[in-house]
Amino acid sequence: MKQNYQIILDKKLEEIVNSGVKPRLLLHACCAPCSSYVLEYLNRYFDITVFFFNPNITEKDEYEKRSAELRRLISELPHENSIAFLDGGYSPEEFEMIAKGLENEPEGGARCMKCYRLRLEHTARTAAEGSFDFFTTTLSISPHKNAQALNSIGADAAEKYGSNWLYSDFKKKNGYKRSCELSAVYGLYRQNYCGCEYSKREAELRSTE
Repeated sequence: MKQNYQIILDKKLEEIVNSGVKPRLLLHACCAPCSSYVLEYLNRYFDITVFFFNPNITEKDEYEKRSAELRRLISELPHENSIAFLDGGYSPEEFEMIAKGLENEPEGGARCMKCYRLRLEHTARTAAEGSFDFFTTTLSISPHKNAQALNSIGADAAEKYGSNWLYSDFKKKNGYKRSCELSAVYGLYRQNYCGCEYSKREAELRSTE
């Protein structure tokens, strides 16, 4: 049965407002465009640390470009509460290990599920080690990402590492549309693939069709 994660998030945010406490959120971020709306939306409720951990980005120049663009967005975006940046480090070998044998999987298949788990488990562990109140990811803002799978994997990772997963589906409430608007406002670099060599190859094939 499909869950409406926006309703779950709304209830959690109402609880936070009523508590009068400002929790700390570790926000896994894939890139600046996807982060723009999420930061605008959640910063009124949380002190946020943006966690850039994306070993699926296999080209170092691309990794550094996305990291720099995310840091620029944080420095320019108006915010009510603190927004910090934490780089998880460039480690494409971690993605290569989990992708082995799944090279021919289509986008959204088993390789992507393993990639989500790799990134969210690392985020969950970092959240637990840093005593964050919650963790979540910007990935669900993409119309190409499976929010049901992401929330299931996030909840599993939270249980495994003793941290708290913030359920969400950021494409709701026109989140993706707003991220495109904010990308235009801040002149953000928008890539047309998730980061790995396989998604890049598929994007290149689509562009020639």
